[in-house]
Amino acid sequence: MRPKKEGRRRRNSSSPTRTRTSIGFGSDPNPYPFTVPRASSSSLQTSQFLTEEEEEEGTNGFRISPDYITNPNPRSFPYNVKQQCWEKAEKIKGRDPDRWRRDALGNTLFRKLVGCPGCLCHDYDHIVPYSKGGKSTLENCQVLQATVNRSKGNRTEISNADLIQKSSYCRVSGRDLDLLEISAYGNVRRGQDTGGGCILQ
Repeated sequence: MRPKKEGRRRRNSSSPTRTRTSIGFGSDPNPYPFTVPRASSSSLQTSQFLTEEEEEEGTNGFRISPDYITNPNPRSFPYNVKQQCWEKAEKIKGRDPDRWRRDALGNTLFRKLVGCPGCLCHDYDHIVPYSKGGKSTLENCQVLQATVNRSKGNRTEISNADLIQKSSYCRVSGRDLDLLEISAYGNVRRGQDTGGGCILQ
């Protein structure tokens, strides 16, 4: 009889060439029906384990990268600045100022229409362009027809007369504005300057 061949030795599971966990359930560290590469602890970013409060306060003994600190001058205006920016725009006689305003060029703007190319749509514009050091503050904010804002870009030398030429014009009657307001809000509100602030349902 031939002597039995000695069985092959299995590789040690702790060998550095094997970097995957086994499949299974129960006490197995990987309870999923597939294998997952082991990640080196050095490859994990500590920011994955921080709550928002810990990121802001720098707690838990982690060193916070400057990239995670909130930008003190964001490109977009904060919500509260937008609200105040709308409030400082010119009111339209006979219209609810919470819904209707005029921009610096006299264009009628509807609050519900933001960022679209229509004649009643508006943007919140940096008077001094952000790319040229303009801050996202109330003092540097103006409500502007969206089409005009895109034509303006980051130019500072362009005049109001040139911007008026870029305005998107549409002829709309008071009834048209009423219908638009009803479709957006379900009613029409008159401004207080009309004597009583009537609401049309």
